[in-house]
Amino acid sequence: MPPRTAAAVGVLLSLCLSGSALAETFRYVVMANGEKVGHLVAEVQGRSTSVDYAVSNNGRGPKAREKIEADAAGIPVTWTIEGESLFGSPVQERYSWLAGQAEWVSQADRGQIPAAKPLLYIGNDVSPWMLSVYVKALLKAPDRSLPVAPSGRLRLTEVRKITLGEGKAAVPLTVYELTGIDLNPTYVLVDRKGELFASGGLIREGYEAQVPVLEKMHREIALARAEAAQAKLAHRFDGPVRIRNVRIFDPVSMTVSGLSTVVVYGDRIATVGANDAAGPAPAGETVIDGQGGTLLPGLHDMHSHTSLSSNLFNLAAGVTATRDQGNDNEDLLAILEGLRTGRLAGPRVVRNGFLEGRSPYSARLGFVVDSLDEALTKVRWYADRGYWQVKLYNSFNPDWVAPVAAEANRLGLGVTGHVPAFSSPDRVMRDGYDDIAHINQLMLGWILDPKEDTRTPLRLTGMARGKDLDLNSPRVQATVALMKEKGVALDTTAMILERLMLSRSGQVQAGDAPYLDHVPIGYQRYRKRNFVTITTPQDDADYQAGFRKVLETLKMLDDRGIQLLPGTDDGTGFSSQRELEVYVMAGIPAGKALRLSTLDAETYFGRDSQLGSIERGKLADFILVDGDPVADISKIRNVRMTMVGGVAYYPAEIYEHLAIRPFAPPPPVTPAR
Repeated sequence: MPPRTAAAVGVLLSLCLSGSALAETFRYVVMANGEKVGHLVAEVQGRSTSVDYAVSNNGRGPKAREKIEADAAGIPVTWTIEGESLFGSPVQERYSWLAGQAEWVSQADRGQIPAAKPLLYIGNDVSPWMLSVYVKALLKAPDRSLPVAPSGRLRLTEVRKITLGEGKAAVPLTVYELTGIDLNPTYVLVDRKGELFASGGLIREGYEAQVPVLEKMHREIALARAEAAQAKLAHRFDGPVRIRNVRIFDPVSMTVSGLSTVVVYGDRIATVGANDAAGPAPAGETVIDGQGGTLLPGLHDMHSHTSLSSNLFNLAAGVTATRDQGNDNEDLLAILEGLRTGRLAGPRVVRNGFLEGRSPYSARLGFVVDSLDEALTKVRWYADRGYWQVKLYNSFNPDWVAPVAAEANRLGLGVTGHVPAFSSPDRVMRDGYDDIAHINQLMLGWILDPKEDTRTPLRLTGMARGKDLDLNSPRVQATVALMKEKGVALDTTAMILERLMLSRSGQVQAGDAPYLDHVPIGYQRYRKRNFVTITTPQDDADYQAGFRKVLETLKMLDDRGIQLLPGTDDGTGFSSQRELEVYVMAGIPAGKALRLSTLDAETYFGRDSQLGSIERGKLADFILVDGDPVADISKIRNVRMTMVGGVAYYPAEIYEHLAIRPFAPPPPVTPAR
């Protein structure tokens, strides 16, 4: 009998013998902001497992049906996944190991590698049940570490032991940190039998009331990790810091100067002047050699969702200020307190309060309200806690926008958001919006029929229809004129539209290519997949043409004097850099794109007297880049140092801390003498 056939028979025989084991069912619910948004049911019989998983949150969510067959050590030898990805793209993924060969096919890729024994597989569209598979296998490994397919290595570290609940309902649990899959660690709770109990928003059915307890614990763990990172990565200086040999980007003229020297003292820029490249620094001064690089005001992400991990990614990418566009309120306020006291690393955060209406499509962030009175009460809640704007979302009742905006304005808050379903950009501007979130939310008012429901993924997939949009039409120009009249800005997030519309299975998108091979394998594969369904060449052509219309719209709005707010709706930092590249693709000069992300953003916040340019007396928020991003915007990716309020961070150190291969070395630093 050929070796491969013999191996196949052996595997099948062992699986058949395992079928006599008693079946066991594990049931979980998926929770978001205190509400159930999905389920996971795993049927386990011996070495065979069937999984049913579905989530519906914010009008979208993945669905998966999985079949897993494992060997005696619990390592899958076959794994099939069928269903839908986050935005409904069909999923047909499979993995197998047989006779020394591991093979897989997914949305992201297909491949095979030699493997003397079965390897854990990092699935592309798998359910959270994968965590059960990974943890059980890693607990059996001598050092709790195993190689994985397609590549990389998983590691499991015990964090703490807890008891959840009281009396007979008490459950002893162990909390583990799992690394090697994604950009951030995953925290997994297992019971005494080693069975999955909870992770993230997933929790065993019947224990939903314990979610707040687990959320608090997760915050404590993540906070301790973030505080340790700040202690490790922040560089503070007792005396002046002399930064030599730098060319300074001036956002007013949108040009780069000759070689100069900048001195920082405390949290402020003390002097900006001619370069003093030679000779020792005055006693007590630290010297940083910019080596001819460009010093720019810190970048801004005008559409973020702050987290402890995004803080580090943003600093590494040169982002020194963000506008939070929706969050768990308790989490955000805790992070802001940590930033205020210096216990946490991160950009300056301008916070907006999230308000959503109740519907089957509601997003579970901030507050989900059932009445106008409740909405007004929540506006006051945000005002009392120093929020800058309120952000309204897809399911918000269009008739409530005007009174909510009036109350927000009375209390000193602005208004931003999506265009609620069955409303229009023109109406929300007349009702009091200061800016519109996402370029698609603006363009859909010109593309869709007013009766179409943008609470669904149509608010994203409908952008393919933009290919035929006439930007000179009266309908489009009337909206632009109204924006100009009322001073309404646009929070663009154009790179998200690029990612949505142009991602194709198995391909690395242009915006991801500069960094993707630096990051863990799970995130690499996640970025090489469809987000929309492409079934015909015409589908592909429509999305390509639709995105070209997005670029044309960006340029038209900039030409008409509409303020563009560069934002990402992402937390990796890489996306802020890509947003500026997309602006340049649209025909906006690199210097103008950089001004929009620096001084113009601070002007919008009303803080331009303190931030947004490198001038004497302003706060020391700036970045050092290797090269000249005005001449080549891609150089914005080569950040060597980020400074926030006089505290320096070196992206190379941040990326190493995050298990990401760095992109540019830190500048030479001579300590004070």
